[in-house]
Amino acid sequence: MASPIFPGPAMGGQLHLVRAGAVDVIHAGRSADLHVNVPSLLFYPRPMPRRFVSDEHGGADLACAELHFDGGAENPIVAALPEFVCLPLESIAGAGPVLAMLFDEAFSDNCGRQVVVDRLFEVVLVQLLRYLMETGESRGGMLAGMSHPKLKKALAAMHEQPARDWSLEGLADIAGMSRSVFAGGFRDIVGCTPGAYLQGWRIRLAQQALRQGRKLKTIAIDVGYGSEAALSRAFKAQCGMGPREWRQSQEAD
Repeated sequence: MASPIFPGPAMGGQLHLVRAGAVDVIHAGRSADLHVNVPSLLFYPRPMPRRFVSDEHGGADLACAELHFDGGAENPIVAALPEFVCLPLESIAGAGPVLAMLFDEAFSDNCGRQVVVDRLFEVVLVQLLRYLMETGESRGGMLAGMSHPKLKKALAAMHEQPARDWSLEGLADIAGMSRSVFAGGFRDIVGCTPGAYLQGWRIRLAQQALRQGRKLKTIAIDVGYGSEAALSRAFKAQCGMGPREWRQSQEAD
Protein backbone atom coordinates (compact mmCIF):
# COMPACT_ATOMS: atom_id res chain seq x y z
CA MET A 1 0.00 0.00 0.00
CA ALA A 2 1.26 3.50 -0.85
CA SER A 3 0.74 6.08 1.89
CA PRO A 4 1.48 9.68 0.86
CA ILE A 5 1.12 12.06 3.81
CA PHE A 6 -0.31 15.57 3.44
CA PRO A 7 0.56 17.47 6.63
CA GLY A 8 -1.24 20.54 5.33
CA PRO A 9 0.27 24.01 4.98
CA ALA A 10 0.93 26.13 8.05
CA MET A 11 -1.91 28.39 6.90
CA GLY A 12 -4.58 28.00 4.27
CA GLY A 13 -6.07 24.83 2.89
CA GLN A 14 -5.74 22.29 0.14
CA LEU A 15 -7.82 20.99 -2.74
CA HIS A 16 -7.36 17.43 -4.06
CA LEU A 17 -8.90 16.09 -7.25
CA VAL A 18 -8.98 12.31 -7.65
CA ARG A 19 -9.19 11.55 -11.36
CA ALA A 20 -9.00 7.75 -11.21
CA GLY A 21 -8.34 4.88 -8.84
CA ALA A 22 -9.38 4.18 -5.26
CA VAL A 23 -7.89 5.83 -2.21
CA ASP A 24 -8.48 5.73 1.55
CA VAL A 25 -8.11 9.05 3.39
CA ILE A 26 -7.05 8.68 7.03
CA HIS A 27 -7.68 11.62 9.35
CA ALA A 28 -5.82 10.31 12.43
CA GLY A 29 -8.94 10.13 14.60
CA ARG A 30 -9.98 13.77 14.17
CA SER A 31 -12.75 13.05 11.68
CA ALA A 32 -14.31 10.12 9.89
CA ASP A 33 -12.01 8.34 7.46
CA LEU A 34 -13.00 8.21 3.81
CA HIS A 35 -12.94 5.61 1.07
CA VAL A 36 -12.95 7.28 -2.33
CA ASN A 37 -13.56 4.97 -5.30
CA VAL A 38 -15.05 7.35 -7.87
CA PRO A 39 -13.55 10.55 -9.35
CA SER A 40 -13.93 13.02 -6.49
CA LEU A 41 -13.01 16.38 -5.05
CA LEU A 42 -11.63 16.74 -1.52
CA PHE A 43 -11.49 20.24 -0.07
CA TYR A 44 -9.73 21.13 3.20
CA PRO A 45 -10.33 24.85 3.88
CA ARG A 46 -8.04 24.88 6.95
CA PRO A 47 -4.83 23.03 7.87
CA MET A 48 -5.65 19.40 8.66
CA PRO A 49 -3.15 16.50 8.48
CA ARG A 50 -4.26 13.48 6.50
CA ARG A 51 -2.82 10.37 4.90
CA PHE A 52 -3.78 8.95 1.51
CA VAL A 53 -3.53 5.18 1.13
CA SER A 54 -3.86 3.56 -2.29
CA ASP A 55 -2.93 0.25 -3.86
CA GLU A 56 0.74 0.41 -4.84
CA HIS A 57 0.02 -1.39 -8.13
CA GLY A 58 -3.18 0.31 -9.25
CA GLY A 59 -2.53 3.61 -7.48
CA ALA A 60 -4.64 6.73 -7.96
CA ASP A 61 -4.28 9.87 -10.08
CA LEU A 62 -4.44 13.05 -7.98
CA ALA A 63 -4.04 16.72 -8.77
CA CYS A 64 -3.51 18.94 -5.71
CA ALA A 65 -3.35 22.65 -4.94
CA GLU A 66 -2.62 24.77 -1.89
CA LEU A 67 -5.14 27.51 -1.09
CA HIS A 68 -4.47 30.80 0.65
CA PHE A 69 -7.31 33.03 1.88
CA ASP A 70 -6.90 36.60 3.12
CA GLY A 71 -7.24 36.52 6.90
CA GLY A 72 -6.60 32.77 7.11
CA ALA A 73 -9.09 30.94 9.34
CA GLU A 74 -10.81 34.27 10.13
CA ASN A 75 -11.81 34.75 6.49
CA PRO A 76 -15.65 34.76 6.38
CA ILE A 77 -15.68 32.09 3.67
CA VAL A 78 -13.28 29.79 5.52
CA ALA A 79 -15.12 30.28 8.82
CA ALA A 80 -18.36 29.09 7.21
CA LEU A 81 -16.94 25.84 5.86
CA PRO A 82 -16.78 22.39 7.48
CA GLU A 83 -13.50 20.60 8.32
CA PHE A 84 -13.47 19.01 4.89
CA VAL A 85 -15.70 18.40 1.89
CA CYS A 86 -15.73 15.24 -0.25
CA LEU A 87 -17.86 15.21 -3.39
CA PRO A 88 -18.05 13.08 -6.53
CA LEU A 89 -16.88 15.27 -9.42
CA GLU A 90 -20.08 14.56 -11.33
CA SER A 91 -22.15 16.29 -8.63
CA ILE A 92 -20.61 19.72 -9.37
CA ALA A 93 -22.72 21.15 -12.18
CA GLY A 94 -20.80 22.58 -15.10
CA ALA A 95 -17.40 21.45 -13.81
CA GLY A 96 -16.87 18.69 -16.40
CA PRO A 97 -15.10 20.71 -19.12
CA VAL A 98 -12.98 22.62 -16.58
CA LEU A 99 -11.92 19.41 -14.82
CA ALA A 100 -11.06 17.71 -18.12
CA MET A 101 -8.82 20.62 -19.07
CA LEU A 102 -7.28 20.76 -15.59
CA PHE A 103 -6.35 17.08 -15.60
CA ASP A 104 -4.94 17.33 -19.12
CA GLU A 105 -2.71 20.22 -18.04
CA ALA A 106 -1.75 18.72 -14.67
CA PHE A 107 -0.43 15.53 -16.26
CA SER A 108 1.27 17.18 -19.24
CA ASP A 109 4.56 18.97 -19.91
CA ASN A 110 2.99 21.92 -21.71
CA CYS A 111 4.68 25.31 -21.62
CA GLY A 112 3.00 27.52 -18.99
CA ARG A 113 1.40 24.47 -17.42
CA GLN A 114 1.54 25.73 -13.81
CA VAL A 115 -0.14 29.07 -14.59
CA VAL A 116 -2.98 27.32 -16.43
CA VAL A 117 -3.43 24.75 -13.65
CA ASP A 118 -3.53 27.48 -10.98
CA ARG A 119 -6.27 29.39 -12.84
CA LEU A 120 -8.30 26.24 -13.44
CA PHE A 121 -8.10 25.29 -9.75
CA GLU A 122 -9.50 28.76 -8.95
CA VAL A 123 -12.46 28.09 -11.26
CA VAL A 124 -13.07 24.71 -9.61
CA LEU A 125 -13.00 26.37 -6.17
CA VAL A 126 -15.60 28.93 -7.25
CA GLN A 127 -17.81 26.15 -8.64
CA LEU A 128 -17.44 24.23 -5.37
CA LEU A 129 -18.37 27.25 -3.23
CA ARG A 130 -21.37 27.88 -5.48
CA TYR A 131 -22.43 24.24 -5.00
CA LEU A 132 -22.13 24.55 -1.20
CA MET A 133 -24.23 27.72 -1.19
CA GLU A 134 -26.92 26.29 -3.47
CA THR A 135 -27.21 23.06 -1.50
CA GLY A 136 -27.11 24.76 1.91
CA GLU A 137 -24.14 22.69 3.11
CA SER A 138 -22.30 25.61 4.71
CA ARG A 139 -22.47 25.88 8.50
CA GLY A 140 -23.60 29.46 8.94
CA GLY A 141 -21.67 32.63 8.23
CA MET A 142 -21.38 34.37 4.89
CA LEU A 143 -21.99 31.31 2.70
CA ALA A 144 -25.19 30.42 4.54
CA GLY A 145 -26.35 34.01 4.16
CA MET A 146 -25.46 34.08 0.48
CA SER A 147 -27.63 30.99 -0.06
CA HIS A 148 -30.67 32.92 1.24
CA PRO A 149 -32.54 34.70 -1.61
CA LYS A 150 -33.08 37.90 0.40
CA LEU A 151 -30.24 38.09 2.91
CA LYS A 152 -27.67 37.72 0.12
CA LYS A 153 -28.71 41.14 -1.21
CA ALA A 154 -27.82 42.82 2.07
CA LEU A 155 -24.57 40.88 2.39
CA ALA A 156 -23.54 41.83 -1.15
CA ALA A 157 -24.29 45.48 -0.39
CA MET A 158 -22.10 45.44 2.73
CA HIS A 159 -19.26 43.80 0.85
CA GLU A 160 -19.48 46.20 -2.07
CA GLN A 161 -19.83 49.37 0.03
CA PRO A 162 -18.20 48.72 3.43
CA ALA A 163 -17.62 52.45 4.08
CA ARG A 164 -21.29 53.34 3.78
CA ASP A 165 -23.10 54.32 6.98
CA TRP A 166 -25.39 51.31 6.98
CA SER A 167 -28.45 51.24 9.20
CA LEU A 168 -30.52 48.19 10.07
CA GLU A 169 -33.46 49.75 8.24
CA GLY A 170 -31.38 50.39 5.12
CA LEU A 171 -30.12 46.82 4.97
CA ALA A 172 -33.61 45.44 5.60
CA ASP A 173 -34.94 47.56 2.72
CA ILE A 174 -32.29 46.16 0.38
CA ALA A 175 -33.22 42.65 1.44
CA GLY A 176 -36.92 43.40 0.92
CA MET A 177 -37.75 42.42 4.50
CA SER A 178 -39.15 44.12 7.56
CA ARG A 179 -36.63 45.37 10.11
CA SER A 180 -37.50 42.74 12.72
CA VAL A 181 -37.69 39.80 10.31
CA PHE A 182 -34.40 40.81 8.71
CA ALA A 183 -32.60 41.19 12.05
CA GLY A 184 -33.87 37.83 13.34
CA GLY A 185 -33.26 35.99 10.08
CA PHE A 186 -29.75 37.39 9.73
CA ARG A 187 -28.82 36.38 13.26
CA ASP A 188 -30.29 32.88 12.90
CA ILE A 189 -28.74 32.10 9.50
CA VAL A 190 -25.46 34.04 9.48
CA GLY A 191 -24.82 33.57 13.19
CA CYS A 192 -24.36 37.18 14.29
CA THR A 193 -26.09 40.55 14.02
CA PRO A 194 -25.76 42.64 10.83
CA GLY A 195 -23.74 45.22 12.79
CA ALA A 196 -21.28 42.60 14.06
CA TYR A 197 -20.91 41.16 10.58
CA LEU A 198 -20.24 44.57 9.08
CA GLN A 199 -17.63 45.36 11.72
CA GLY A 200 -15.89 42.04 11.10
CA TRP A 201 -15.81 42.66 7.35
CA ARG A 202 -14.44 46.18 7.81
CA ILE A 203 -11.70 44.96 10.15
CA ARG A 204 -10.68 42.21 7.72
CA LEU A 205 -10.37 44.86 5.00
CA ALA A 206 -8.33 47.00 7.39
CA GLN A 207 -6.03 44.06 8.10
CA GLN A 208 -5.49 43.53 4.39
CA ALA A 209 -4.63 47.21 3.94
CA LEU A 210 -2.26 47.12 6.93
CA ARG A 211 -0.38 44.23 5.34
CA GLN A 212 0.03 46.40 2.25
CA GLY A 213 1.64 49.13 4.35
CA ARG A 214 -1.09 51.74 3.89
CA LYS A 215 -1.53 54.61 6.34
CA LEU A 216 -4.00 54.13 9.16
CA LYS A 217 -5.83 57.41 8.51
CA THR A 218 -6.56 56.46 4.90
CA ILE A 219 -7.62 52.96 5.90
CA ALA A 220 -10.05 54.33 8.49
CA ILE A 221 -11.86 56.38 5.84
CA ASP A 222 -11.89 53.58 3.26
CA VAL A 223 -13.48 51.03 5.61
CA GLY A 224 -16.12 53.29 7.11
CA TYR A 225 -14.57 54.78 10.25
CA GLY A 226 -14.26 58.54 10.42
CA SER A 227 -10.97 58.62 12.28
CA GLU A 228 -7.97 56.59 13.34
CA ALA A 229 -9.33 56.54 16.89
CA ALA A 230 -12.67 55.07 15.80
CA LEU A 231 -10.94 52.39 13.71
CA SER A 232 -8.56 51.59 16.58
CA ARG A 233 -11.47 51.07 19.01
CA ALA A 234 -13.31 48.77 16.60
CA PHE A 235 -10.09 46.95 15.71
CA LYS A 236 -9.25 46.28 19.35
CA ALA A 237 -12.79 45.11 20.08
CA GLN A 238 -12.54 42.66 17.17
CA CYS A 239 -8.93 41.48 17.52
CA GLY A 240 -7.95 42.16 21.12
CA MET A 241 -5.21 44.56 20.06
CA GLY A 242 -4.91 47.85 18.20
CA PRO A 243 -4.02 48.05 14.48
CA ARG A 244 -0.42 49.12 15.02
CA GLU A 245 0.18 46.32 17.53
CA TRP A 246 -1.49 43.86 15.16
CA ARG A 247 0.71 44.96 12.25
CA GLN A 248 3.83 44.52 14.40
CA SER A 249 2.70 41.02 15.35
CA GLN A 250 2.28 40.15 11.67
CA GLU A 251 5.72 41.48 10.83
CA ALA A 252 7.22 39.43 13.67
CA ASP A 253 5.70 36.29 12.20
